[in-house]
Amino acid sequence: MSAVCREVITLQLGHYSNFVGTHWWNLQDASLSYEPETSPSEIQSDVVFREGQTMGGHVTYTPRLIAMDVKGSLRTLRQEGSLYDAGKDTSAVTWEGNLMMHKESPPEKNFFLEDLDKLDGGILTEADFSSSSQPQCPGSMSVDTVNNQLARVQQGYRLEGSVNVWSDFLRIHLHPRTISVIHQYNHDGEAHRLEAFGQGEALLQGLVLEDLEDRLHFFVEECDYLQGFQVLCDLADGFAGLGSKVTEILQDSYGGRGILTWGLAPVSHPNTTPVKELYRLLNCTLGTVHLASHSSFFCPLTLRGGLGRQPPSPTAFPYLNYDPSLWYHSSSVLALALDALTVPYRMRNNSVPMWQLADTLAVSGRKVVAAYSAVPFPMMHGSSLPDALSLCTDVLPWQPLSACPEAGDGRCYGQWATFKGFEGQRLISSLAPGTIPPTPLHSLHSGEDVLTSYIRSFCPTAPLAVQLVSTPSKLTPPFPQIFDQALDAQGFLQNQPPPHGSPAAVVSSVPVMTSLQSGPALGTWLSEMHRGASTFDIRRVAPSFLSQGPEMADFQEALEQLRLMARCYKDDSGGVTRSSSEEDDDD
Repeated sequence: MSAVCREVITLQLGHYSNFVGTHWWNLQDASLSYEPETSPSEIQSDVVFREGQTMGGHVTYTPRLIAMDVKGSLRTLRQEGSLYDAGKDTSAVTWEGNLMMHKESPPEKNFFLEDLDKLDGGILTEADFSSSSQPQCPGSMSVDTVNNQLARVQQGYRLEGSVNVWSDFLRIHLHPRTISVIHQYNHDGEAHRLEAFGQGEALLQGLVLEDLEDRLHFFVEECDYLQGFQVLCDLADGFAGLGSKVTEILQDSYGGRGILTWGLAPVSHPNTTPVKELYRLLNCTLGTVHLASHSSFFCPLTLRGGLGRQPPSPTAFPYLNYDPSLWYHSSSVLALALDALTVPYRMRNNSVPMWQLADTLAVSGRKVVAAYSAVPFPMMHGSSLPDALSLCTDVLPWQPLSACPEAGDGRCYGQWATFKGFEGQRLISSLAPGTIPPTPLHSLHSGEDVLTSYIRSFCPTAPLAVQLVSTPSKLTPPFPQIFDQALDAQGFLQNQPPPHGSPAAVVSSVPVMTSLQSGPALGTWLSEMHRGASTFDIRRVAPSFLSQGPEMADFQEALEQLRLMARCYKDDSGGVTRSSSEEDDDD
């Protein structure tokens, strides 16, 4: 029940991870509220945000974040940010002769960023940052006003054609120690691209390593009760190698802290080729092995139908109309799910530390877990949770987020389910006395019991933990409006379909249900990955992949580790591990 703040440091490694992370931080920022009469939120924002102060004495509230990306990925965003701007330093200019300056025109900002600059300019100069009576609520006037004004212009932004990089829709200020640019590799063009696992592994040495360690020490030293790190890492490019080394450093330097790693992969890449797709398969394979080895648990997150070279269709959601080819869209869906998936260790009360969440799922060496989500959860406005779940009796309401379909036979080694955003709806039935409950769910007396009973009807023997959070994810600009017309402004299903031709409601929040699982389905998923990476001779088909590492022997060892990892998940319905001969038949 303690409300002690157990801090978390976030690392975002790679361009797509920063896409997802930007949406995630925008969601956190939109949920900040500093009205004195408002009761404290269920989510403790201080877990992931830090309080600071500018040189002018203004209090700031910025993410406890390290974001790494390559040269050319920032566009209009300054690497050091703007909160702590001390002006231009001219002390180094000593040349007294003629000077010719060539100034490159800065990239143009989209309408959202232009409006954000106007809001910041007007509010940051007028707000009295020191007037807040709540020590945990710095910058209240600024953040709350920006949120309110952005919410009122929700319909004014359609950024699908103007988002090229993640900073094109970043709505929060970052600390100067947050952004780390890797200058050895480019974001644009064909040359000097960070495309192979070995390139990323080789990066983390010398100045790059020193820079990362300095940033880590800065954020770690100001934490009182550091519980761990959440790592968002690109899985399909060279950042998989970099992330493997970063998580190894975290494991070696901060033993006992939780390291929850989310491996991100977009649905598609621009200008792809068969060789590039092969590289991505190999990066995913090596990244899965090494990231899982160095983390408390590892969870791939993607809307691709699979991580192979010819995946099935992207994941579809009944009430979403998103474009899988747009990173701006697909990353917003993953961020919404991640907002719920990370709830357990961000709660103000009844918080579950990272290590406990990992221990619940990563049992007996099974450190790879799969994520599932209903985005949004289909709940009729004014109905109850038993009503909604009773309409999903044949199949669970969520879709795979890890390219790993559920087994369908109810076998599971552990599961953590979260329902977030039911604010204003009933968790239990309100039947009149003497009324016969239409389903067993309608006779239960708490939301936790309802959700537990429902999931156990599919997975009767699996260890299960559930968590319910009333507060929804608030969707303010620049979150894309990708929702079906059947939803109302709160993301619930409307009782009556909207009239034909009427404009869709602007959805300002949504209920989301997620599940983290460890089960036999992951054994099949890992075995398929092993087969995909083992069916060709890498020295003949893609010799350049190994040019900067790993060595061929190390690559073969990683494949063997993957095969053994898959065997950890092989199990019969009685929980008895199968014989090695049966397992080898499956490999």
